[in-house]
Amino acid sequence: MGAGSSGMSTPQRYQAIGSVRAGGAGRLQAHGLDAEFDGTTGRLEDLPGPADVLSAALCACILKNVERFSQMLPFRYESASVEVTAEREGPPPRIVRMSYHLRVVTDETPARLELLHKNIRKFGTITNTLAAACELTGTIEAVAPGGAP
Repeated sequence: MGAGSSGMSTPQRYQAIGSVRAGGAGRLQAHGLDAEFDGTTGRLEDLPGPADVLSAALCACILKNVERFSQMLPFRYESASVEVTAEREGPPPRIVRMSYHLRVVTDETPARLELLHKNIRKFGTITNTLAAACELTGTIEAVAPGGAP
């Protein structure tokens, strides 16, 4: 049997490159992204650390899926914003909980807003990956058009 007949698809591949200099100055590169990060043993206030980058990846996934499902459902919206919080515990250090609050500027009904949220939770690559690794919870809020998300 071929891969198509088993319901399995060919995996997509993503690649990132990271480097760090002695002392902790780090750089990340991925598909046009070129960003510095905190690779020190402590925590620099002016650069994101790995947990910040992970949180940002969840933000990007959620917002990408707002756009994706706005076309698939269809779902009308003007803009969206999301705030992610990650909680780290240890030892050993690990992210144990992540939560998000998604705000969508829309005039869609509450049922349609929940349908959007359900699809984001079910079909987001990063949301699915993180939900398998830690507790992941989220809320969605509609903001009336003319208001800021």
